[in-house]
Amino acid sequence: MLAYFDCFSGISGDMALGALVDAGLDLERLIAELRKLNVPGWEIEARREVRYGVAGTRLLVRAPETATHRHLSDIRQILEASALDDEVRARALAVFQRLAEAEAAAHGTDVESVHFHEVGALDAIVDIVGVVAGLKLLGVTRVYASPLPLGSGWISMAHGRLPVPGPAVLRLLGAVNAPIQPDDTPFELTTPTGAALLAELATFERPAMRLGASGYGFGQRDIGRLNAVRVWLGTASAAAQGDSGPNECVVLLETNIDDQPAEQLAYVAEQLMRRGALDVWWTPIGMKKGRGALMLSILARPDDERRMVELVFRETTSLGLRRRVLERWTCERHTREVQTPWGAVRVKEQRWRGERLGVHPEFEDCARIAREQDIPLRRVYAAAQEAADHA
Repeated sequence: MLAYFDCFSGISGDMALGALVDAGLDLERLIAELRKLNVPGWEIEARREVRYGVAGTRLLVRAPETATHRHLSDIRQILEASALDDEVRARALAVFQRLAEAEAAAHGTDVESVHFHEVGALDAIVDIVGVVAGLKLLGVTRVYASPLPLGSGWISMAHGRLPVPGPAVLRLLGAVNAPIQPDDTPFELTTPTGAALLAELATFERPAMRLGASGYGFGQRDIGRLNAVRVWLGTASAAAQGDSGPNECVVLLETNIDDQPAEQLAYVAEQLMRRGALDVWWTPIGMKKGRGALMLSILARPDDERRMVELVFRETTSLGLRRRVLERWTCERHTREVQTPWGAVRVKEQRWRGERLGVHPEFEDCARIAREQDIPLRRVYAAAQEAADHA
């Protein structure tokens, strides 16, 4: 599943979340996921509205707390103490990491000293985690975005009156060479939250896709034209790209390590997967002077390459990585839920050019049920497989 954010009037966190809800994200499931933050004091309301003849959703996150200034460490503590899915937690934290790096660079301080002002408030936390969790609930595996209009004029922030776009927005978008389109609307159109979400999650291009749903997320202001972000949801396939060849470009990173304990390397592999690696594996190799070693191989999307490299250098003794750009064929994959006698289990459908080739139960769901019910894991697998085959 792909998501394409059509940002003709910019983007903010609540606009992006509203667009996902308008495109079919179940609000109750979203709220249930956000409750896993274990942070009270917020509410979400989704209003269906019509603006300039277009129906869409205005999503309001209500939180009484507006003056709390958090550090990155505070955000990290909230996320790590939460019951969120590991992937959602890691990707949300990566968004805040980008925000901290941009704020630190813009204001001449270090990352851990940055005060999150507006984006550290509870409503902004709900926006960011909500978008990441919402994409996961919808089964979106790749995110794309259009060029961004930034607006003009001045905005009042914790540091005082600043010109639009604010320095953090420029740093965030400049770090990923995001395409910008001119727009002199006298308002901030792309907010730091919106910029951080796209800088971390999106590739700035319109993908080849089989279009499914779409939705509009409305902004707060009337700017004299439709103030919304539009999301397109669809599937990628070789057929959608004209069957002209492999349908995905990936990067293979490799390094040889002979002086680090295996348990530390296992932790590295776990962290790489949490941060978006497509696959991680080890190969035993022999090095000079007869030394045994392991070659670490990481398969990642181009947008995630820098994050993978930084993690390897930070967590291993490696002094360098080799890289190769590869193309690959991929089957279409769809995630859905089936019911077993002990509860719901997610299954992945494997499809090629519209034909279903197989269905595979998710290990984590099956293992959780097996532990909770004290029954054999293979029994849960068999029940989930049978339910999926007959669905």
